[in-house]
Amino acid sequence: MKIVVLAGGISTERDVSLSSGAMIYRALKKNGHKAVLLDVYLGYKGEDAGSIFEKDEDWAGELGAISDKNPDIEQVKAMRPDGDKNFFGPNVISICQAADVVFMALHGENGENGKIQACFDLMGITYTGTGFVSSALCMDKGLSKDIFACYGIPTPAGIRLKKGEKQNKEIPFPCVVKACCGGSSVGVSIVNREEEYEDALNEAFRYDDEVIVEQYIKGREFSVGVMDGRALPVIEIAPLHGFYDYKNKYQAGSTIETCPAELSEEKTKEMQKYAEEAFHALRLNNYARMDFMMSTKGEIYCLEANTLPGMTPTSLLPQEAAAEGVSFEELCEEIIQAALK
Repeated sequence: MKIVVLAGGISTERDVSLSSGAMIYRALKKNGHKAVLLDVYLGYKGEDAGSIFEKDEDWAGELGAISDKNPDIEQVKAMRPDGDKNFFGPNVISICQAADVVFMALHGENGENGKIQACFDLMGITYTGTGFVSSALCMDKGLSKDIFACYGIPTPAGIRLKKGEKQNKEIPFPCVVKACCGGSSVGVSIVNREEEYEDALNEAFRYDDEVIVEQYIKGREFSVGVMDGRALPVIEIAPLHGFYDYKNKYQAGSTIETCPAELSEEKTKEMQKYAEEAFHALRLNNYARMDFMMSTKGEIYCLEANTLPGMTPTSLLPQEAAAEGVSFEELCEEIIQAALK
């Protein structure tokens, strides 16, 4: 098949997206597909865009490394003087239209908020992952929490604040402050006392005009992937230092990941049940990943849903699939087949 692996963009998760894209691209080539790795924002400027799938090139190159700091997005934007007029880079739409399917390797803003999915729907472009409505619902953590509450899925108590607001009389310390529509734990702080609170708000407001102040759950952290409505094995995440932030997510050796997680059969089934219920409540399809905390008392809380989970060398979903004997290449193929259905 002719497949575009769409990555890059201008979100704070650009590096993560390029790493996911490179991994997926190499897997698809190994599976025998005619694959092209394309940066959604920078595009392809060659005059031979019409025959791009016939080119025998290594599109991934040296991509794959993720810095422990957020990428310089302004530097990327400077490469596209016309970027304010059209988000899509040169030839991106025409190349995607020529493909049998677009494998979405985007993370964060635009890639996961439903805008690109809505555009592709209008243009008849087939893509992996969930649709535009569920993407938008999951990108907004406040909306996700509202839906969890409606469907009886336990989630930490929380409030929303808009820029300029800092009043919080409902959530005691310690609490978690995070950007409402952020990803990869960018703009997330654990706040233990009043003097840390304003700095945490300022950090979160750097990335979004709305933030969530949420009950801090002390305990163990887990994640559960869901493929076509069925939960995968539970994985436990235990950072060696601090919490599961951007650095601990993507720097090899920063976190101990155990899959299947060492949980009782009862707790495993309970968490998988909540993951599947969240998948259906948020109108998700194809695949996604739900993040959980379990308190020291054994209470389970669903934190959020990720509509395009990472596919990097340290990502969780591929590890969960591997626990069932599914290789990375087979996982990519399953995702494509689900999208083509």
